[in-house]
Parts: sequence; structure tokens; C-alpha cells
Amino acid sequence: MAAAVRPWARELLHVWFERLGPADWFGGGEDVDALLRRRFEDTLHAMGSRPPHEVLTDRTTARAAILLFDQIPRNLHRDSARAFAWDGLALALTHGFLNRNWLAGLSRDQKQFVLMPLMHSEAIADQELSLRLFARHAPDALNFARSHHRMIARFGRFPHRNETLGRESSAAEKRAVANGFSC
Repeated sequence: MAAAVRPWARELLHVWFERLGPADWFGGGEDVDALLRRRFEDTLHAMGSRPPHEVLTDRTTARAAILLFDQIPRNLHRDSARAFAWDGLALALTHGFLNRNWLAGLSRDQKQFVLMPLMHSEAIADQELSLRLFARHAPDALNFARSHHRMIARFGRFPHRNETLGRESSAAEKRAVANGFSC
């Protein structure tokens, strides 16, 4: 018997894919951040320390959890290290989702957000997988995947995160960012 989809998961997927759209996803803004904070901040904090297997019970809950831990923090904690605090969990969920072969039947937009933690990872192996999967499942976003991959291949990390994360930037990283080399 399949696990029941959690109410927060249904709500998050509805808000993200039905109420919001590409301009909100990638342009954001105060109104989007406020909506997401009001609806999902408590869920993020309540679920954020749970092990991945607790939400890898069904495809819908897992998909919502990937959004919850990858995208919601980036809206709630812009320009803060907390924006990346749940990246490891989102990445583990993406790998679990892929291991269960749950991508089939999802729309391109849905696949893109399931794969996004691979693009956000600072591990080159995840970046390589990101390129392959975006090329196959979300080709509209492949150029973004390529730019993320280039950054990790060159520096082993995302230099534009350095200041926020309290990391020292090398001269080469500073030049690259100043010249618009970003993702």
C-alpha cells in the first residue's frame, strides 16, 4: 500500500506549480518570499532535521520535500548562509528519488526542480550527473546546468557564495565573479 501524501506536500506543490510560475521561481521578490515564509517556514524548520527516508515514502511527498529543502530556503534566507543550510538534505532526496526511478511521468518543470539540487551541489560528480540528466529531462535549463558545472569544474565551489558562507575568495575567483562568471 502506498504511503499517504502529506498535506504540506500537496500544498507546496500546488503553490509552487499552480500559483507561482517561472517569473516567481527565478525572479522571486518580497511578495513571493512572504507567501512562502507564511505557508512553509514552519514546515521547513520542523522537517529540516529529519532523515531523508522519512519523506522518500512516495513520489509526491519526496518531490515536495526536494522543493522544501532546495528552493524554499533560497527564498526565505536570501543573502544568508541559511539559504544553503538544507542543500545536503535536498541532494540526498534527489539521489533517493532518482534511485527509485520516480522521474517518469513528470513534466519538464517538475523534473527540473527535482534535479536542481544536483546543479546546486559543489561536488563535481553531482555536476556531471546534472549535465546528463538536464540534457535528457529538462533541456530548457541545460545552459544553467552548464554554467554551474563550469564554475565547479574551474573552482571546486561557487565563488559567489564565498562571502555569504564566510569563505575566503582567491584572486582568480574574485576576477571571475567581477567579470560576470556566475551561475
